[in-house]
Amino acid sequence: MKINICKATLKHAPALRRLTANMGRNLEAHYFEECLVRQAAGERDFYIGQQEGSEEIAGYVMLVREPRYQPFRRMNIPEIQDLSVSPDLRQQGIGSQLVTFCEDIVQKEGFSMIGLAVGLHARFAPAQRLYLNRGYLPDGNGAIYDCQPMGFAEMKPLDDNFVWKMIREFPAT
Repeated sequence: MKINICKATLKHAPALRRLTANMGRNLEAHYFEECLVRQAAGERDFYIGQQEGSEEIAGYVMLVREPRYQPFRRMNIPEIQDLSVSPDLRQQGIGSQLVTFCEDIVQKEGFSMIGLAVGLHARFAPAQRLYLNRGYLPDGNGAIYDCQPMGFAEMKPLDDNFVWKMIREFPAT
């Protein structure tokens, strides 16, 4: 399914809340408004994808050029964050289109790599497969919890903060 991708605005907030409620995600009350404030400040880009002729949002993604994760920051690697697709529209290429959109932007801006995080829990398996199939590889720092590499035998809950950081290098042009 082909989607139209554009920057999110405040008018999209109600549809974004419907989407995340449909996904069973419990976000802070003003999560999207805060993301839009950060977009206005130049800290991130916030993109939505919609089916042509629909007000509903099929998916969204954030692109952060100066991520909190220090290895990406140190190596000047922008990061794809919070990729989400409506449950009833998954497996139709929407996530892949949003990722491609972000990759195209950073390549045009002259970046040689892009990074992302993916959860380690089984519910993230479709995303893990998506990223591996697109050429993303682990960044070499092992399991990460809240942007910090895990120590050997360290215990943390297997929640959304327990991730694998991955990078994709772009072919030289």
